[in-house]
Amino acid sequence: MIRVGVIGACGRMGQMVCRAVAEAPDLALVAAIDRSRVGQPIGPLIGHPKIDVPISEELDRLLEAEVEVAVDFTHPDVVMDNIRWCVTHAIHLVVGTTGIGDPELAEIRSLLESEGSESNVIVAPNFALGAVLMQRFAAQAVRFFPAVEVIELHHDRKADAPSGTALATVRRLLEERREGYRGPAGESVAGVRGRGVEGVRVHSVRLPGLVAHQEVIFGGPGQTLTIRHDSTDRSSFMPGVLMAIRAVMTRPGLTVGLEPLLDLPPAP
Repeated sequence: MIRVGVIGACGRMGQMVCRAVAEAPDLALVAAIDRSRVGQPIGPLIGHPKIDVPISEELDRLLEAEVEVAVDFTHPDVVMDNIRWCVTHAIHLVVGTTGIGDPELAEIRSLLESEGSESNVIVAPNFALGAVLMQRFAAQAVRFFPAVEVIELHHDRKADAPSGTALATVRRLLEERREGYRGPAGESVAGVRGRGVEGVRVHSVRLPGLVAHQEVIFGGPGQTLTIRHDSTDRSSFMPGVLMAIRAVMTRPGLTVGLEPLLDLPPAP
């Protein structure tokens, strides 16, 4: 039984993670961290009134509850502080909060090493398994279609733009692309063609009614190829979150993305 604590437990994703952990037979929800509803039990909030784990605003509660794996779904402004705290207190961590770029990943690697590698961290910009496959397929296609643009669409309360998934996709595309491409730069309205990253333009859409969607559009002479993934409900993220919780203790250091956790054949 893995003892799990959720940071950001009262948020929309946090509540779903708490519920998924509570319903998993091999996991135990033992701590809930949030700045709201402090002192109240998390159980009634997630449809399990018998769970009397109190909501606390102090990360020290993770130590008191003997948490083995913490899950962070908070906000880009505070996520790095939470990561630093967990690593310095030897708690394994799964991070779903977006806004973590290359500088932050480098800091996490350095911190893990300086703390003696007593904890492991998994950072995933997207826990939907379909989104992981979408990025993998796009990385294969870009070797044959260097002209590519990314459109990501999310709900209107998402804090960052572009999304972490879009940025991770662009990194994969740049790693695999065999030749560069630069399309027309002209714009009659500044920014209407999105933001260009070495020839890969990213467009961010924010609208109520959306959850998490992304398409990667490739263009070549006389043809286009579109690879699209849609999360129509946040429940799509839970299998990936549970997979990461179960895996993090056995994956030394920092793991970025869920693809290393999947039993996929080597990319050609």
